[in-house]
Amino acid sequence: MTAQKEVRAVADLDRVLVLAGGLSPEHEVSVHSGRSVAEALRRLDVEVQVADVDSTLLDRLAADPPQVVFPVLHGSAGEDGTIREVLELIGAPYVGARPAACRLAYSKPAAKALMAAHGVRVPRGAVLPKSAFHDLGAPALLTRLADRLGSPLFVKPDRGGSAFGATPVTGVQDLSAALVSCFAYSDSALVEEQVQGTELAVGVLDTGNGPVALPPVEIVPDGGVYDYAARYTAGRTEFFCPARVTDEVVEAAREVALAAHRTLGLRDLSRTDLIVTDDGEVIFLETNVAPGLTETSTFPMAASAAGLDFAVLCRELAHQALLRG
Repeated sequence: MTAQKEVRAVADLDRVLVLAGGLSPEHEVSVHSGRSVAEALRRLDVEVQVADVDSTLLDRLAADPPQVVFPVLHGSAGEDGTIREVLELIGAPYVGARPAACRLAYSKPAAKALMAAHGVRVPRGAVLPKSAFHDLGAPALLTRLADRLGSPLFVKPDRGGSAFGATPVTGVQDLSAALVSCFAYSDSALVEEQVQGTELAVGVLDTGNGPVALPPVEIVPDGGVYDYAARYTAGRTEFFCPARVTDEVVEAAREVALAAHRTLGLRDLSRTDLIVTDDGEVIFLETNVAPGLTETSTFPMAASAAGLDFAVLCRELAHQALLRG
């Protein structure tokens, strides 16, 4: 992706509506991401309005249609395809993946199963609803999980992001409390082996010439767990881009991220989270259809490392949505 391609004429892009906020626990993160996108576009003299998702949104879109909608909504509605389905119903061009692809990527178990079917290694795990622990007896089920998956484990909601309700578990004695935390955010839990290794985030960007994997970002949280505070508190996590891994691992990580983007049917941008084991094997964790775009988010870091200007990148994505109509 050359600098000349980045700055191709976009004079016909004048008005963009950035959707940010929403009702999920990731509201504040979304607000910060939306602010970053809006400020970036304004630096390039694009008129930008920012709106939340509420009962006035449809009337607003009808009364004053923007050229393009740039959804920067994290969590449910923003990433599960709901808002994109609504935008398609009213014929509003928008940045990002279509509804069906969002639904597939937002379901961690579904995405993992699809990637495993394509030959990518994923952590061993099990998905169980809250009702199973009530109906079948929690003590026996917890023991079976620990026996089958070993330890340490990781418990997380089957849907969602920003590590809400996600807890590392060192043994069966901690599993019950982790599930209680998980069920505060979802009715189903994904319990999987906790793979040890180097954590990487790999962004994928497509501004019209096909998807390209950005440089992997290595994530080193100060407490060892990349939880909500570590993600969004400046100074809590060290990021390395380029990642401190071999060239072979970089290439393998980028290939897995591209495979996820294509396999899940995504478009424009995505971010895939991976673990690299000590022997260099790349393991798929999940793919995000609306990566964070805050000052501590990995996608802008990777874009900068690739020599891309964040403002130009946002304008390119919006322009591409406009051309799709």
